Amino acid sequence: MSAVENHVIVDITVSQEEIIKLYEGVKNASVVARDGRRIQFPANILRPFVTVSGVHGSFVIYFDQDMKYQGIDRLG
Repeated sequence: MSAVENHVIVDITVSQEEIIKLYEGVKNASVVARDGRRIQFPANILRPFVTVSGVHGSFVIYFDQDMKYQGIDRLG
């Protein structure tokens, strides 16, 4: 990611039942980042990380200086 981008680290645990909402049209997700900020992001960015048990893990979410989503990576 470029130097002008910001990032936040989040720990996400979403059950299989809750992740179904992603496929039913939920547009945004909201989590509290490790640094205490509440972050809202497009829920569909989680789709590559969905397993049969839902979404579980730590992620880095990248955004630009205008707070627009730029990317996501799983940690570890």
